[in-house]
Amino acid sequence: MDLKSMDTVDMPIFGSTLKLMKFWSYLFVHNWRRYVAMTPYIVINCTQYVDIYLSTESLDFIIRNVYLAVLFTNTVVRGVLLCVQRGSYERFIEVVKAYYIQLLESKDAHILRLVEEITRLSITIGRINLLMGTCTCIGFVTYPIFGSERVLPYGMYLPAIDEYKYATPYYEVFFVIQAIMAPMGCCMYIPYTNLVVTFTLFGILMCRVLQHKLRSLEKLEKGLVRREIIWCIQYHLKLAGLVDAMNSLNTHLHLVEFICFGAMLCVLLFSLIIAQTIAQTVIVIAYMVMIFANSFVLYSVANELYFQSFDIAIAAYESNWMDFDIDTQKTLKFLIMRSQKPLAILVGGTYPMNLKLLQSLLNVIYSFFTLLRRVYG
Repeated sequence: MDLKSMDTVDMPIFGSTLKLMKFWSYLFVHNWRRYVAMTPYIVINCTQYVDIYLSTESLDFIIRNVYLAVLFTNTVVRGVLLCVQRGSYERFIEVVKAYYIQLLESKDAHILRLVEEITRLSITIGRINLLMGTCTCIGFVTYPIFGSERVLPYGMYLPAIDEYKYATPYYEVFFVIQAIMAPMGCCMYIPYTNLVVTFTLFGILMCRVLQHKLRSLEKLEKGLVRREIIWCIQYHLKLAGLVDAMNSLNTHLHLVEFICFGAMLCVLLFSLIIAQTIAQTVIVIAYMVMIFANSFVLYSVANELYFQSFDIAIAAYESNWMDFDIDTQKTLKFLIMRSQKPLAILVGGTYPMNLKLLQSLLNVIYSFFTLLRRVYG
């Protein structure tokens, strides 16, 4: 197969992510599927907030509806962002494709092993996220079954309709509709996470390729060293441009999701305190595990990119630079100075997305939890 003719959606590193986005017409195609997926979600999300405002249900169901409303809002924001910036995302993916093919065409066995390793990791993370999304959808549908009251999987305000009236089929009809809507939302939420994770993993791959190239300088003939260092500088510029493009696409959404993640965990912790049955407690814990795991993957790969970018300077310094001529040493010094500035995925264009930031958020959430436990425990 000619690598240059490879279809973009069939790139192995993306797994099934781009195929799902193409099917729902968020990327690469423009048809009715995106509106079938998004329009009902936007309408339902609006009715959720109205339902919360007007609700007379018990506190545990109100809290759960708040969690679901925030989750739906996050899902809708992702879908809208993909639709509005689809051209920018498609151009960015084409750039990633070009860099990916360049690595696949390398004759260096170590680089090919790195590509295979990152590709396998990306596919594995994508499958795990889809599995967790499926489990979350099952939780949406089964949670009301274990409750003491008759409720829908997620709250909706329906004017002039009493969906809980026993003499009508409204409850069953809306229950089925919401059960069908859950996997459609999963197809908006999970693939976007997988897309961002794959972008970040590819940045890590480029960092590791640079480190390998720099550590291999001593194996080259002296006349080729300076040319290889110049190539590394140019490749580092490509890597920095890739990270900057990722930030321009996603940094503000990362801030929204940072806030949503904190809000959802706080709500789930409160739900855990007031859960009425063991089954509800188990489902709430499952929600927390899946939401946390989804965010932990994002922050851990971003954290890895942050530190892998530092290691580029270390790899350059560990080369046999003392054996190079003065001009080559100056060129290598320029690369070391550039790579000492870390490449970071930013939250809100300001804060580096790493495990330290996630830990700070978890500390705040834990303080909130201990306060709630004292009041309601």
